[in-house]
Amino acid sequence: MAGHIAVGVDGSPQSVAAAHWAAQEAVRRGAELVVVHAWVTQVRSAPLATRDSSERGWAERVLREAVDSVRAAHPTLAVTGRLIAESPVPALLSVAAETDTLVVGTLGLGRAAGVLVGSVSLRVAGRAPCPVVLVRAGRSAADEHLPTAPGLAPDEIPSIPYRAVVLGLDVDSACDEPIGFAFEAARRRRTELRVCHVHEPDGGAGPEGAAAAEHAVIALLRPWHEKYPDVSVATTVTEGRAGDELVRATDGAGLVVVGRRISGSRLGERLGRVAHAVVQHAECPVAVVPHD
Repeated sequence: MAGHIAVGVDGSPQSVAAAHWAAQEAVRRGAELVVVHAWVTQVRSAPLATRDSSERGWAERVLREAVDSVRAAHPTLAVTGRLIAESPVPALLSVAAETDTLVVGTLGLGRAAGVLVGSVSLRVAGRAPCPVVLVRAGRSAADEHLPTAPGLAPDEIPSIPYRAVVLGLDVDSACDEPIGFAFEAARRRRTELRVCHVHEPDGGAGPEGAAAAEHAVIALLRPWHEKYPDVSVATTVTEGRAGDELVRATDGAGLVVVGRRISGSRLGERLGRVAHAVVQHAECPVAVVPHD
């Protein structure tokens, strides 16, 4: 589906937030939105025909309410609903194979509250062939913009500048896909791109190691500056634990982008240590972008 964004919904608060984030992103890209709900028949004592009819009716209502909600917020957006009779993970992965970006809700509780993250979201983000954006419950369109006076009308929100996009960059395994996704996101939002590389202590390299890392970041980004001359870029090289430092770098951001290396083995079908930490603890939406 060229020019499509898909979002998985299940009626939960986090999926409602994901649907509206996906709709806003589709508007930014000039893309179409596909709203997906996956459902499976539960084992119960009711007669099979009654059970199937009742559960399908509930599934149709969940999908219809999500579609109606985003259409009401974005009347000119092309929105399609899709009901899939399959478990959520395989259903969303099949959709991910046909779309540009998949958006899902997450139960992550933030850096101070714990590590609860929806298992469906994690499994999809760790295996999908396309970028997956994870959105927390309670997020709204206004949260991507810089703070402003209360009482702003919804149609005034797009005129407020966007918060920065943050890219977690590992110079030792950097690939074009996450970098390109981050630059495009910053360009569409006309906002700053903050590139964060964390130089982990390696037993005494000290300032020389940090300086080498900074030079590597500058060299790596040079062709991207040329490709996106209108994107303002700020680079930061810090020393410490990559996951912790990158989570700190997301303070005040509107979106954070991390990479996920694709592996030919089943062991590779998961998030890496740094991406997992960011998904668990970052307050803003997190884009997990697969790369070779």
